[in-house]
Amino acid sequence: MKKIFINIILFLFFSTNLNAHISHYKNFKRIEMEIFRNNELIGYNYYFFKTKNDEVQVTNQTKITVKLLGTTIFDIEGYGEEKYKSDKLISFRSKTKQNKKEKFVNLRINKENNKFIIKGSSYSGEASKNNIIGNWWNHKLLQAESQISPVSGSVKEQVITFVAKEKIELYGKSYETEHFKLKSKNQNLSDDKKLNFDIWFDKSTGLIIKVKYSRMGEWEYRLKSFE
Repeated sequence: MKKIFINIILFLFFSTNLNAHISHYKNFKRIEMEIFRNNELIGYNYYFFKTKNDEVQVTNQTKITVKLLGTTIFDIEGYGEEKYKSDKLISFRSKTKQNKKEKFVNLRINKENNKFIIKGSSYSGEASKNNIIGNWWNHKLLQAESQISPVSGSVKEQVITFVAKEKIELYGKSYETEHFKLKSKNQNLSDDKKLNFDIWFDKSTGLIIKVKYSRMGEWEYRLKSFE
């Protein structure tokens, strides 16, 4: 019981550090993450920020190539654009080519009922405005009860669990992080559709420093640089 109580207090304490608005990112120009599979560099995930008055635009570029014996066995290239006004998501669009298969998302806010309207390659319909686009630049992902896939538009409920405070080093820099576990609420989903991520958050920068998951190998997104 004492351990459970301590974990609750710690989670509440760390959650207060996650409460920054989207405007927190208005001073950023870019965030660069490198992608590794089995500790081998295979791609990148870049985010670029533009701010005008109360509007923030976040552009995402992703490229991943996995080769085996010189032959490409997995290839993904994607582009996305999120738009926020007064800290609220008002639109999102993305196009992704995965192994020559086209995937997409077109999202906008319906001002009449204050819900998102989604047209995606995996889901088309409405969704609560409380959903977060599942991109790694946004630490509010660690507070959300559900997320929208930035690749296909599918909506998935999630559960966030605080694991521990951990010190990690990346690219010659040391970070005092909070380690969280993000998992699908519905554990009956097939393994290829489940959310199952380890996420390290640095409260001093307000950034997600590292993401790790297992799926046909050990994958990591590592924060390389930001400005």
